[in-house]
Amino acid sequence: MGLLKKLFGTSSQRELKSIYPIVDKVEALEQEYAALTDAQLQAKTAEFKARYAGGETLDDLLPEAFATCREAAWRVLGMKPYRVQLVGGVVLHQGRIAEMKTGEGKTLVATLPAYLNALTGQGVHIVTVNDYLAKRDSEWMGKVYKFLGLTVGLVIHGVTGAEKHAAYDADITYGTNNEFGFDYLRDNMALYKTEMVQRSHAFAIVDEVDSILIDEARTPLIISGQGEESTQLYTIVDSFVARLTGKKVASVDEKQEEDPNETADYIVDEKARTVTLTARGVAKAEQQFGLENLADPENTTLSHHINQAIRARGLMKRDIDYVVKDGEVIIVDEFTGRLMFGRRYSEGLHQAIEAKEHVTVARESKTLATITFQNYFRLYDKLSGMTGTAMTEEEEFGHTYNLDIVEIPTNKPLAREDHPDVVYKNEAGKYRAIIRQIEDCHAKGQPVLVGTISIEKSELLSKLLQKKGIRHNVLNAKNHEKEAEIVAQAGKLGAVTVATNMAGRGTDIMLGGNAEYLAKAELRKAGMSDELIAEATGFADTQDQEVLDARKRYTEAESRYKNDIQSEADQVRQAGGLFILGTERHESRRIDNQLRGRAGRQGDPGESRFFLSLEDDIMRLFGSERVMGMMENLGVDEDTPIEQKMLSNAIETAQKKVESKNFQQRKNVLEYDDVMNTQREVIYKQRRQVLDGEDLKQSMLTMIHSVIETAVHGHMGERKHMDAESFRAAVAPFRGVFLAADELKLTDAELQDKDAEALVRLVEDRALDLYGKKEQALGAPLMRELERVMMLRVVDEYWMDHLDNMTELRQGIGLRAYGQNDPVVEYKREGYEMFEDMVAAIQEETVRRVFVVRVQANKVERKRVAKVTGESGGGDGTVKKQPVKKVVKIGRNDPCPCGSGLKWKKCTCKEYHSEDMQ
Repeated sequence: MGLLKKLFGTSSQRELKSIYPIVDKVEALEQEYAALTDAQLQAKTAEFKARYAGGETLDDLLPEAFATCREAAWRVLGMKPYRVQLVGGVVLHQGRIAEMKTGEGKTLVATLPAYLNALTGQGVHIVTVNDYLAKRDSEWMGKVYKFLGLTVGLVIHGVTGAEKHAAYDADITYGTNNEFGFDYLRDNMALYKTEMVQRSHAFAIVDEVDSILIDEARTPLIISGQGEESTQLYTIVDSFVARLTGKKVASVDEKQEEDPNETADYIVDEKARTVTLTARGVAKAEQQFGLENLADPENTTLSHHINQAIRARGLMKRDIDYVVKDGEVIIVDEFTGRLMFGRRYSEGLHQAIEAKEHVTVARESKTLATITFQNYFRLYDKLSGMTGTAMTEEEEFGHTYNLDIVEIPTNKPLAREDHPDVVYKNEAGKYRAIIRQIEDCHAKGQPVLVGTISIEKSELLSKLLQKKGIRHNVLNAKNHEKEAEIVAQAGKLGAVTVATNMAGRGTDIMLGGNAEYLAKAELRKAGMSDELIAEATGFADTQDQEVLDARKRYTEAESRYKNDIQSEADQVRQAGGLFILGTERHESRRIDNQLRGRAGRQGDPGESRFFLSLEDDIMRLFGSERVMGMMENLGVDEDTPIEQKMLSNAIETAQKKVESKNFQQRKNVLEYDDVMNTQREVIYKQRRQVLDGEDLKQSMLTMIHSVIETAVHGHMGERKHMDAESFRAAVAPFRGVFLAADELKLTDAELQDKDAEALVRLVEDRALDLYGKKEQALGAPLMRELERVMMLRVVDEYWMDHLDNMTELRQGIGLRAYGQNDPVVEYKREGYEMFEDMVAAIQEETVRRVFVVRVQANKVERKRVAKVTGESGGGDGTVKKQPVKKVVKIGRNDPCPCGSGLKWKKCTCKEYHSEDMQ
C-alpha cells in the first residue's frame, strides 16, 4: 500500500492536481481586480448574476467570482485568502469535504463558495456547531457579502417570526445544525403557509463536519408534546432495582443469563453496553410484583421499566454519561464533553436516571416530529463540509452522504513532533508518569494541554497536580461557561490546562496567550457587563455610542496585549511550543487527532504524546488477550513504560473495532430512519399541498370513493353478490355520516342483481348528494377551507400516533432476530403495513369529519393537535441575551413623573403605567 501511494500519490494529491490550474486562474486576476474601484468591484455581483441567468455555469464564473470575493475580503477585513484557502474553497464548491488543519482559516474559506453559489438566488446555508460561532461569523464575514451587495441572515435559538423569515430569504444564512433541523420540522407542523420559514435546500457548507454529520448523527432531533402523566412506577421500580446485585463483565455468555447458579441479579456487558436480568433477577421481580411470569404480554410495561432501571444503575455513570445540576439530569456529550442542555434520553431511560438520582421524575413526552441529521442533510442538492479531521471516517462519509474528502496541505509546514505512545502496566504507574512529564515541561516553561476522556478523570488528575503544588486550570462540562477563555490561554508560558478531550473546540490556542481573551478579561475587571463585552467584540453594524466606546477600549486593550505577548510567545517557542498530553486513547482515532491538532498551528512548534495503561477501557474491552498475557510474562514493573510496535498496532486495531461498531450502529439507525423518511416525505408533501391552498375537492371525492370501495369489497370478499347481513355491516360506519339510520336497508333479493361496483355507486351517490348540499349551504370557499382544516388536523393526529407506534415497533423488532428474521426487513414490512393502515384511517376519519362537523358563524379555525413542550436541543448558551434597558421603579405613593401632581397609584397616565413600571 505504501509503495503504491509513493508511486501514484494519495487520492487527495491526485485531486489537488486538477484543482491547482483553477486556483492559478484566480491568482492571475489579483492585480487586475486590485486596480478596480469599490464601485467597479461591487458591480461584479450584478454582472455575474446576469451571466448566470444567460446560461453560464458556476464553474465558468468561479475564477472571477473567487477573485472578486478575495479582493473584497482584503478591502473589508484586511484578510486575503492564501493559495491553500482558495484550494479549500474550490473543494467546497464541488460538494466535497475539505480537511484543513486547525488555524488554517476555515471561516474565511467558506466565503468563497458561499458567494459563488449565492449568485443563483437559491440561498446558501452555512452550518456551525454553536450559536456563538454562527453569530460571530455572520457579522464578521457578513461584511464581505454586504460589501458585494448580498444579504446575510442568522438563525440561532431565540430568533423568531419576521426575523427568521428574513434570515432564510437572505442570500447567505448562518445558523446551527440544531436550528436548521428544527426549523424544517416546525415548517412541517405549520398551520399556515406564512408560518413556514425555509425556502429551499440548495447548498450547505457544514463547519466541523465530522462533529455534526457523524458524532451527532446517533441522536435524532425530536419535537415533543405533552404525554401521559408521569407515574410513580419509575420510583417504585428503582427502589426494587437498588436492592439487586449487579455483575460487570467484558462480554456476556448467553448461558450466563439463564444459569440457575448465577449469583448476580443482572449482568452488565460493558463491551456491548447492555444489561440483562438473570434467571435469579427475573424470579425476584416476579416475587416482588406478584407476577406469574414477567415475560407475559400484559407485563410488558413493567418489564420495560425494570430494564431501563437496571440500565440506569448498571451502565449510566454520574459525571461520565450525565451530571446532576440544579436538580436536573443533564447528558454529557461523549465526544465533546459538553453538557447537552435540552436533550433527554428516550424510551424512559432519562426518567429511570432521574429516579436513581432522586430528582423530580419528568412527565413522559409524546413525539410530534422527528428526523435524524443524516436525513436532514441529505435533503440538500449539494452538501460540503470542512474540518481538521475527517480521513478516518472516509467510509462513512462516502456511504451515508456520498461525500469524498480532499486533504488540503497547510500554508506553512507542520512543525509538531508526535511522539510514540507509552504504555504502562496499570493506571497508577501511568498517572505517576503523566505527573513527571508535566513537571518536566513546567520546569522549562513549556505549556501543557492535558486531554482526558471524562470529567471523573480530569478531577482525579487535578487532585494529583494539587498535591505536587502545580498551578493549573481544569476544564470540563461542569464549568462549560468559561470554556473558550480557559482554552485560549493554554499556550501561555508555563500554563497547565486539564481538559476533557474536545473542550473549547473552535478556539485558537496561541503561543504566549490569546490577546482577544486577555482584553475581554480586562474589560470585565473594569466593570463592563458580559452583554456589552459581547457587543464590543462583535462585528454588527451599530450607531450606539456606548457600544462604539466599548469597541474602542477593546481594540486598544487587544493591540496592547498583542505587543506584550510577542516576547512571551518567543519564550514558549524556545521551550518547544505547546505540549499535548493524552491520558487515554479515545475510542475514535479522529478525536485523538483533534486533540493533537491543538498544537502546531500555522507552523508553530509543538509536541504530543499519549500515555496509556492496560487498565484503560479501550484496552480492557477491546485489546486482545494475547497482548495482556505478553505483558504479564514480561514481568515489567508499574513504572516501566513499554514502547512496542505490537502494542501500538493492538491499540489501533482496538480503535478500528470500536469505530466500525459505531459506524454499524449509525448505519443501523439510518436503515430504520430511512423507512420513516419515506413515510415522512409522503405526509409532509400532503401537508404542503394543503398549506399551499390547493383545491382539495377532487382529493375529497377520491377519498369518499376509496373509503366506500374498501368497505364494500372488504365485506364481499370473493363472492359475486352480498347478503343483507354483510351489506348492513359494510355500510354501518357510514350511518350518521352520510347515510340516515333508515336509508339503504336492502334485502337479500334486492342485493342479488347488484355486483360490487353497483353497490359502491349506490352508496357513493348518496354521499355525493349530501356533499353537494353541504357545499351549497356553506359556499365553495368555506367548504374548501373546511376540507383543508379537517385534513390537516387528522393527518397531524394520526401521524403523531404513528410515530409512537413505529418507535414501539422498533423496540420490539430486535427479538425477530431470534427467529432467524432480519429485524430491518421485518421493520420495513410491518412499518409499510402500519403506514398503509394509517393512510386508510386518515381517509376514513377526514371523510367522517367533513360530513359531521358543524360550522359555526361561517368560520373554521386551524388548531394545533398538541402543545409543544420541548425540543431535544435548544440554545447552547453561547450567545448572551441582549442588554435589557433599565426601567425606573416608582413607589405606589411616589408622585407620578408625568407631572399630573397625583400619586402614582391614583394617576391613570399610560406613559408610567405599563407592566414594566409595576
